[in-house]
Amino acid sequence: MTNLAENLRDLQQRFTVAAEAATDERALESLRVAYLGRNGEVTKLRRAIGELPAHERPQAGKAVNDVVAVMEERLRRRLENFDSRKVASELAASIDVTFPAIPAALGSLHPVRRIIDESCAYFRRHGFAVVVGAEAESDYYNFDALNIPSDHPSRESFDSFRLSDGMLLRPHTSAMQIRTMQRHRPPVAIVAPGKCYRRDAVDARHLFQFHQVEGLLVAEGIHFGHLKGMLTRLCRQLFGPDQNVRFRPSYFPFTEPSAEVDTTCPKCRGARGPCSMCGGSGWIELGGAGMVHPCVLREVGYEPDRYSGWAFGFGVERLGLARYEVDDIRRFVASDRDFLTQLA
Repeated sequence: MTNLAENLRDLQQRFTVAAEAATDERALESLRVAYLGRNGEVTKLRRAIGELPAHERPQAGKAVNDVVAVMEERLRRRLENFDSRKVASELAASIDVTFPAIPAALGSLHPVRRIIDESCAYFRRHGFAVVVGAEAESDYYNFDALNIPSDHPSRESFDSFRLSDGMLLRPHTSAMQIRTMQRHRPPVAIVAPGKCYRRDAVDARHLFQFHQVEGLLVAEGIHFGHLKGMLTRLCRQLFGPDQNVRFRPSYFPFTEPSAEVDTTCPKCRGARGPCSMCGGSGWIELGGAGMVHPCVLREVGYEPDRYSGWAFGFGVERLGLARYEVDDIRRFVASDRDFLTQLA
């Protein structure tokens, strides 16, 4: 048994050296035949087991089988190594390294974010600061400070999402106008972008979560003409130099006088013919605007006799509908890669 163990160790060492030295599949096959074949060296050792005492034969047979298993595993790994090299070599030979590479897929800004960035950049160029705030605000900042008391009927139109402790998800970003005026004395010039929430039924023109861009300017000598000039230039920044803007009389509790702001339909260019976007009117509604109500100025400690200001609020997705000629506002939140790629 001692001689058999020594022979097995010697055999395994010689086999390992020969396997590592093999350079191709043919050499490995020759090695397998020489050691594991019918007349190989392992077979000779097995025949020698019959010369051992009967009680040593089972242990000797097990020792031989263990060595054979190790040798077969080494052969398998070396063969796999040759196969992987062969595949890599064939692949390398089939690749034309002079052929232009496939361009990497790059992301882009979401169209809603792009409109927000361009709007804010426009106002920054005119000296406005960009302010952002919490999406959960109190009744005071969402309504009371904006001349909308608890019994005011216009509160119903906001359809707010109520939270605990008198808080709610903001239905507009106007709370940042109040907070800014409370912290700073005039002149104040800000633009406030951000998410808003209303319990609107989702359809082609409404979402329960949307984005707004609101602006505020308060100083001495501010009048409606300043508002018209700023918003007209904003529309031409977003839609092109030929855009016209009109202001229709309206009502908002926090501005007086108030107006709805429309711009020329980007699709029919105001032709007032059959148009799926504007319905033939030639105009697209963007949002509301007006002069800051004196009650709002008094609430934040400003003197209405000395200071005046204007404010506006546009829905960003509404701007996107007009700018990109999209027929359904839900497409902006559907995460459709093909759709977003077209607008990139």
